[in-house]
Amino acid sequence: AGMSCYTNSSFGQQFGFEGHLAPCCSFELLSAAADAAKKLNAPFVPGALFSSDTFYDESNPAGKLEPLGVLAVEMEAAALYLNAARTGKNALALCTISDNPFTGEELDAEARQNTFTQMMEIALEIA
Repeated sequence: AGMSCYTNSSFGQQFGFEGHLAPCCSFELLSAAADAAKKLNAPFVPGALFSSDTFYDESNPAGKLEPLGVLAVEMEAAALYLNAARTGKNALALCTISDNPFTGEELDAEARQNTFTQMMEIALEIA
């Protein structure tokens, strides 16, 4: 569960923010998701995400991000959180891990299709 998002995106500039930012999720949704995961006996790990404009980045920032406690690289959560903040809405990115850049492990299409259900169950529980 993405509590916050580091980002290399300039998405925030449209709102007049000229620096680097790490937008955060809705604590209300994060709390509800944690409760739902406990009820469903599903794994739940809250922490920082890295929203990147370049998911497959040849400069390989993953090695720099891991010591910062970043759980995963994805492409949408920072924009989701900024748009939610701008409109006064709640947002939470629930992610599942499909590829590990450190080990080279990755799930095949069938595993992706059939094993990400717990994330969806948590989301449906808090909807």
